[in-house]
Amino acid sequence: MCEGRVAVVTGAGRGIGRGHALELARQGARVVVNDLGGDVHGANPDSAAAKEVAEEIIAAGGEAVPSGHDVSTADGAAGLVRLALDSFGALHAVVNNAGILRDRTIVNMTEDEWDSVIAVHLRGTFLVAREAARHWRERSKAGEPVDARIINTSSVSGLFGNTGQSNYGAAKAGIAGFTIIASLELARYGVTVNAVSPSARTRMITPRGQERMAARDDFDPFDPENIAPLVAWLAGTGSKDVTGRVFNVHGGRISVLEGWNEGPTVDKGKRWDPDELAAVMPELVGRARANVTLG
Repeated sequence: MCEGRVAVVTGAGRGIGRGHALELARQGARVVVNDLGGDVHGANPDSAAAKEVAEEIIAAGGEAVPSGHDVSTADGAAGLVRLALDSFGALHAVVNNAGILRDRTIVNMTEDEWDSVIAVHLRGTFLVAREAARHWRERSKAGEPVDARIINTSSVSGLFGNTGQSNYGAAKAGIAGFTIIASLELARYGVTVNAVSPSARTRMITPRGQERMAARDDFDPFDPENIAPLVAWLAGTGSKDVTGRVFNVHGGRISVLEGWNEGPTVDKGKRWDPDELAAVMPELVGRARANVTLG
């Protein structure tokens, strides 16, 4: 499916990202395995995980190089894309998967806890996508055919909400919005942009969540490698007509998320007076469906 293509996967040292890298390699892609390393909070960087995944791909007969670039910095994003081009001479797909957690309720959250999560998830997605897009724009303007992919990682926390994750959820909701806008801007260069919202058992899940996601004997719906087949398909040439979409993925279940829908509406045809709204708004909100939640 991805024969002859070159893919960059961020956050590929463990969990869902590792599954992406391995599946892309199985489908014929040459892979840049990016992971800054460290713990779930982003502390104590260590590039060993990225090296291990790259070695696993090579041992299975594939081609891969490890990367310890920090995607939350412009230099790191540029270095990551440059590594792909220097190592394999091309770039066809970017999978933005890197992330950290620093959960806290809003009243207790520090600015650093907010900024660090936004930096890795949202800014990291933007910086790597921007660097890759600039490369593809140059190829397109030079008259070369471009058939490229950006695949971002959103989350149910941002799309449906989750207490204690205002920083993470805001970043993941932002990634969904970024995905849609980037798809509009980059279509002219032959680039599609989509996102996945995965539900899987990773080290970013709380111990209580880990227990709920315990593996089963028949089929493990929370295995993080379950997300990879869709990502591999999106990274391949067969997905060129699919762009601007966010997919919810859990086990063997894939759904297309349909975003915000305009609900009950009232239109006076001219400026409202606040006193008038006092009589209108409760009834208007009362006719609206409740926000969608999980479960």
